[in-house]
Amino acid sequence: MNQTIVFDPELLKRYDKSGPRYTSYPTAVQFHTGFGPQEYQRYAEGTNASGRPLSLYLHIPFCDTVCYYCACNKVVTKDRTRAAPYLQRLFRELELQGALFDRERYVDQLHWGGGTPTFISHDEMRGLMAKTREQFKLRDDDSGEYSIEIDPREVKGDTIALLRELGFNRMSLGVQDFDPRVQKAVNRIQSEEETLFALDKAREHGFKSISIDLIYGLPFQSAETFVHSLERVLEIAPDRISVFNYAHLPDLFKPQRRIEAGDLPAPQEKLLILQLTIERLTAAGYVYIGMDHFAKPDDELAVAQRDGTLYRNFQGYSTHADCDLIGLGSTSIGMVGQSYSQNLKEPEAYYAALDEGRLPIFRGVELGADDLLRREVITRLICHFHLDKGQVAAKYGIEFDAYFQLELQELATMAADGLLRLSADAIDVEPVGKLLIRNICMVFDRYLRQQAERRFSKVI
Repeated sequence: MNQTIVFDPELLKRYDKSGPRYTSYPTAVQFHTGFGPQEYQRYAEGTNASGRPLSLYLHIPFCDTVCYYCACNKVVTKDRTRAAPYLQRLFRELELQGALFDRERYVDQLHWGGGTPTFISHDEMRGLMAKTREQFKLRDDDSGEYSIEIDPREVKGDTIALLRELGFNRMSLGVQDFDPRVQKAVNRIQSEEETLFALDKAREHGFKSISIDLIYGLPFQSAETFVHSLERVLEIAPDRISVFNYAHLPDLFKPQRRIEAGDLPAPQEKLLILQLTIERLTAAGYVYIGMDHFAKPDDELAVAQRDGTLYRNFQGYSTHADCDLIGLGSTSIGMVGQSYSQNLKEPEAYYAALDEGRLPIFRGVELGADDLLRREVITRLICHFHLDKGQVAAKYGIEFDAYFQLELQELATMAADGLLRLSADAIDVEPVGKLLIRNICMVFDRYLRQQAERRFSKVI
């Protein structure tokens, strides 16, 4: 595929609107409380005949300090003992979930996220992995994709060695920005030394893939200052780099109220930061995967994109489209069979459900035939910037142009603007349209046509 990206400021301004990130379709906005534990159990047990591998996501919500930009579900506390009662319930949830799935189904993908997974003690990490291994069939040959999100400030001398011993072989490091003034403004003081220590240890212990996360649009950032963080990251040369757009939504996320709106970079400066980021990373040899993600050409994501097997789920871009995803822990989201489901968000409610011996699922959605079709279209576009109409038509038994007549009319306007190319056989996203892939996908989102305006992040 053509890896070129063209940055057109005028087009980006014209199409800059709010929209979903499409880690799922339908999006979480469509989840409803009519889908609960019973519906989930039916879908879970129904997948066993397929023999598909599993993907596990375990949510650890605790953080020692609050990062003001953060919109994640978290519990901010200095009290490390609060992890114990949470893990007690997580163990119970592992038992309830494990009972639903055939024990011969391998776990090909496992991820600890948060919050801060390394908030818990080393003994608690050992206990959590042991319990997971007791209830599910984990890979013992290091062939699984087992990843963890790391806050370098929470890494002790032997933490990385322990994680490798437990089976983790991929790591994501939160950095956001190396600039001390920016760090102070968002309450995330993290030295380069702390970051480099964690990264060096990961390489020393043979982690297969290391990713670094950056955020643009934070207080006091400018193109001039952000380039220093970029250059430092390029010296480190991680396998993947994610550069996320900060969405300032203080009405929805209370910690963001501590960020002064007047300290944020102007929209034009944000565009300049984005342009600079794309130019520097691609010049350094990184492949633009899509959305906010870049990877080295030999990284699994880049290989999967070239092979046509790249996928997107609640953890972002993935190489495991064939897995049923089981969400564990408060607020976790799963994708099992033709359904999505989400756990209770508040720890107390999550605890109460498990203390009563029931799965803590409080909402979800069953996917109909139209949902599956549109998910396929959106996934192919957002992962590969290409859609073969004939393949989709054959798979779903439709006449593509007739089924999507309204959508193709809207895409014609985008084609006239140079975002994409329409032909009798395909839809191809042009280099200038890659940064606006969310806009293109939104055309196929049936629910966006039906619902009142929702609060989504800006596409740029």
